[in-house]
Amino acid sequence: MSIALNQPAGAPVLTANHAGIRRWLWTVAGLVFLMVVVGGATRLTGSGLSITEWKPITGAMPPLSAAAWAEEFAKYQGSPQYQILNNGMSLGEFQFIYWWEWGHRQLGRFIGLVFLAGFLVVALRRLLPGRQIATLFGMGLLLGLQGAIGWIMVASGLEPGMVAVAPVKLTLHLTFAGLFFASVVAFATWLTPLRRPETAGSPAMAWLLLVLTFVQIALGGLVAGSKAGFTFNTWPLMDGAVVPPGSLLFAQQPFWENFVDNVALVQFNHRLGAYVLLAAALWQLWRLKRSALQASATRRATAIAGIVTTQAVLGIATLLLVVPLWAGLAHQALAFAVLAMAVVHVTRTTARRSDVV
Repeated sequence: MSIALNQPAGAPVLTANHAGIRRWLWTVAGLVFLMVVVGGATRLTGSGLSITEWKPITGAMPPLSAAAWAEEFAKYQGSPQYQILNNGMSLGEFQFIYWWEWGHRQLGRFIGLVFLAGFLVVALRRLLPGRQIATLFGMGLLLGLQGAIGWIMVASGLEPGMVAVAPVKLTLHLTFAGLFFASVVAFATWLTPLRRPETAGSPAMAWLLLVLTFVQIALGGLVAGSKAGFTFNTWPLMDGAVVPPGSLLFAQQPFWENFVDNVALVQFNHRLGAYVLLAAALWQLWRLKRSALQASATRRATAIAGIVTTQAVLGIATLLLVVPLWAGLAHQALAFAVLAMAVVHVTRTTARRSDVV
């Protein structure tokens, strides 16, 4: 089955063959979404430093005997986190955090295999033009880089005196996960035909929302890495004021370190990011409804505004409840739901396609 198109040069000539590619890409996107949730649980349970080595191949096998468990536990006992924070931990307690980190790494390996298998099928059967295959190859390199960044992040927490990973490196890990996730969602959306003709809404506003979403996810990574969510657990006031004093927000020297290490400024920036993103989402919705543009863009804007509003409420609840596991995971998952919707919105708004099934 072919699909009639009225679109610019470079857009895909969609056929029934592309349905399999779309299913593969959406499967990868779903796995990455699950990976983000599992990664959040790994972080919130303090499990991320339980495996002190990076063995991409042989590391897939967990300890299978009492001797192997004892050896793995001994490696962890040599880490700063154990010696400073978890001294006296039992083997059973270690196994609990070990399985979280092991599962996180195995899911990462599985995502890599699923992406590689799909890519090889697409490339060897030439199911897409060379330029699109090259794009998929670049996405694969981004996925591999993300795995390497994950180990760099873990290694930062194994340095002397460290009991957790460096906030900046955790943020980098999360941001690159977002970049790969966004690329997969964009490609899958690009290969998905529209059910009805569509004209563009406001590309500039769609891009602004996407950029603000990425910035907010990065700011959330700094909050997670510095555990800033466990402090200043009031809202709308923070330390008794809407805007805390400069002596609190910029208490560290040098000045720039406040943006990554000062929990007060890190949390305040995340709050500001949420306000700006929510205002932008509501502003876009108001403009689209007021201009009476085509219904598809307005429906997407409505969905984005609704998800962002829910995410803001959930963020407040997470803060007030001092980051319980369920709330922290839901907040992180919903952030990637916002990202997915923002990517779909940009892809649809900027493509200017009239694909008719």
